[in-house]
Amino acid sequence: MPVPNPVRLFHITAIANLPDICAEGALLSKNAWATAGIDYQNIAHLGAQGSRAARAVPNPPGGVVHDFVPFYFAPRSPMLSAIDHGRVANCPWRQGDIVHLETTVERVVVGNMPFVFYDRNATLAFSQAFTDLIHLDRVAWDLLTEAPTLDGFCKYWQNRLAVQRHADRMERRQAEFLVRERVPLDRFVRIGVIDENHAAVVRTILVTVGVNLPVEVKPDWYFLGQ
Repeated sequence: MPVPNPVRLFHITAIANLPDICAEGALLSKNAWATAGIDYQNIAHLGAQGSRAARAVPNPPGGVVHDFVPFYFAPRSPMLSAIDHGRVANCPWRQGDIVHLETTVERVVVGNMPFVFYDRNATLAFSQAFTDLIHLDRVAWDLLTEAPTLDGFCKYWQNRLAVQRHADRMERRQAEFLVRERVPLDRFVRIGVIDENHAAVVRTILVTVGVNLPVEVKPDWYFLGQ
């Protein structure tokens, strides 16, 4: 199917990380946070983090996955579900503690920002990497946008071995777009939160540091029994 226009991107992080993100004026890669000496709160599987620290990306742009800021092509991801069900070791957060920062491919590549994207989770040995936007059609848009949808994205992502096209749906739902080192906050269009109480918390953080970014309650981006 045709590539959406624009191509939306979503990064999830803990609300606890927002003060550091705002202080930097940008979302940084994991390696960039470490170089800056900032204790960024992890919300990912430790095993996956080890793989991402070592997984090389095509050269150019070169480097490893942890040199890049990661985005999914859809919200309400399998990773968010794992966090909410307590399946991420040493992660105290649940989905209400997580925000989605939304942008688009078109906005993050401005200024020839180095990027690479994958047709599946970047850590999988059989995922394919691409460095030309002409190949965005390799993302499984048919699976990401098939009915029934929530905010334009399929509400289901679980693998279903009985249906051939759904046999690897979870891996393909986790296709990633990676941007080298940092994405300035002015490249984002909004922050999505689970409810009004968390929206108030996030807005207070933004006002305190003088960041002007819309905060919207987006229940369809979370697992709320829809």
